[in-house]
Amino acid sequence: MLILLPPSEGKTAPRRGKPLDLAALSFPTLTPAREQVLDALIGLCTGDPGVAASTLEIGSTQLDLVALNQRLRTSPTARADQVYAGVVYDALDVATLSPAARRRATSRLAVTSSVFGLVRPGDRIPAYRLSGGTTLPGLGPVAGRWREALGPAVDEARGDGLLVDLRSSMYAAFWRPPAMIAGRVATVRVLHEVDGRRQVVSHFNKATKGRLVRALLEDGANPRTPVALATILRDLGWTVELGDPTAKGTQLDVVVAQV
Repeated sequence: MLILLPPSEGKTAPRRGKPLDLAALSFPTLTPAREQVLDALIGLCTGDPGVAASTLEIGSTQLDLVALNQRLRTSPTARADQVYAGVVYDALDVATLSPAARRRATSRLAVTSSVFGLVRPGDRIPAYRLSGGTTLPGLGPVAGRWREALGPAVDEARGDGLLVDLRSSMYAAFWRPPAMIAGRVATVRVLHEVDGRRQVVSHFNKATKGRLVRALLEDGANPRTPVALATILRDLGWTVELGDPTAKGTQLDVVVAQV
């Protein structure tokens, strides 16, 4: 099973650690694309700070993020699961998983990254600022560059197992599963139900996905189909409604009343 996570906008910048070593990251087939994105991003951020801030869609009071990107090749690195912060990662809380669950996280989780394409939780990366919707000078749309490269990396990580796609729509645009593997693809939508009304609420969506992944890692089950995944989640106490299979996979709606 491969669980694809979105990155977080907020990141915890490592205070110490070795500088970035692309050769040490998982998915070495992505190294050429990583080099291109790094060069384009660093080049942007070593130029006019105002232009860089505008391109990155950050305010004039956040120019420290432009400077952060300038130092991507020399800044300290840490495990990706320590760098990514925010609601999903707070709820997942990899550091407090049992030893067995942490081992499963190493082999079953991958984070979609605007700079690195895909990273495993243990890959050492620096903090950065680059949204998946950005267009970089000399490179073009970041999503378009990764769309060309991610397929083989995802195939390598998934093998013949189930793909559980928890990415947001922005990062889902980096790579879309082909119809030939649709039977092994499950997407998850979280619906917040209050007084019989259901809606997608960002905080509930993110927190629930983090808790859901944590529960799957602790349980240790390795479902191979969306139906099997839905059964396991129900057994773990979640309310799950299974959609019809499509050429894009099968959607699971997880219904929650509170986080």
